[in-house]
Amino acid sequence: MKLYQPFRTAFLATLGVGLGILLISSVQTLSTILLYIGTALFLSLGLEPVVSFLERRRLPRWAAVLLTILAVLALFAGIVLMVLPILIGQVSDLVQEITRYFQAGTFIDDVKNWVHTVFPGLSDSSMNDALTNVQNWLLANWGSITGGLINAGLAFFSGLTGAVIVLVLTIYFTASTPSLKAAVYSMVPSSKRSRFVDLSEQITDSVGYYVMGQVALGVVNGVLSAIYLSIIQAPFPAVLAVVAFFFSLIPLVGTLTGSAIIVLTCLIPGLGSPATALAAGIYYLLYMQLEAYVLSPRIMNRAVSVPGAVVVIAALAGGSLLGLLGALVAIPIAASILILFRQVLIPRQNEL
Repeated sequence: MKLYQPFRTAFLATLGVGLGILLISSVQTLSTILLYIGTALFLSLGLEPVVSFLERRRLPRWAAVLLTILAVLALFAGIVLMVLPILIGQVSDLVQEITRYFQAGTFIDDVKNWVHTVFPGLSDSSMNDALTNVQNWLLANWGSITGGLINAGLAFFSGLTGAVIVLVLTIYFTASTPSLKAAVYSMVPSSKRSRFVDLSEQITDSVGYYVMGQVALGVVNGVLSAIYLSIIQAPFPAVLAVVAFFFSLIPLVGTLTGSAIIVLTCLIPGLGSPATALAAGIYYLLYMQLEAYVLSPRIMNRAVSVPGAVVVIAALAGGSLLGLLGALVAIPIAASILILFRQVLIPRQNEL
């Protein structure tokens, strides 16, 4: 071996490692942008069945896309106009109420009466000590709490900006889906293109039907929640119905998490009551059984054919890797892998 070869090998290896580190750091830097793009692609595939349905009703492609986009924009605007004013008003009222409580000096008495109503067996001495400690802690950390509320508000508006970006990208991807597919298909050799197109269409259809299935479950949960929460006079039934809708989009734990948030909201002093929270808790226990054993099998079995164990494993793995987006896309990805497994790998093994 000549002397210069080890140095050249080491130099090339170092250069390769440096490029790899640069690529990884670039992906980390662009993680938010990639998350927006991935979410928009996922949603655009979910809107494709709606566009295809309208096309089958003899509408031209541009009209079907336009109607779908207008419906999405109307839904997005309706949710924002419904939630944002109430949220801003209630945060302002909450800050004013807390300030009034502290200035009037009746905070401990009001909380004590509420705790006595919920837990009548607690003694006054232990309750006084606990409430005094809580009040002292709140007074000592009021500046940090206010700063946390400000940061939460900034995070909310940042999330709203991200939602607008995702919405714009979704509109673009939905309008250009055929051209994007054609560009991808043209990169495949002509001898294998028909098979590739067939598998790709099955995979994109499974993703689209899965998204529509989750949205259907969310709509059912949101509508029923709005009706029932209005009947039991829960606080902000429209906002809580939107919460139920969005959390229903998360597989496995979404409905449970959203239901817990709604029940806890019904326990807030001055807004709800223990009886309201109990009624909401009983309803959501019954609804989760209805969703698990009636609604979800009927809706999702038509969308994606994935065994239950694979659904659980895929959702847990996706959530661990990519958070909320990973949990959302894990099940259609699992369905896509099963399609490739059943239609590519198994026939190829049978030919050997």
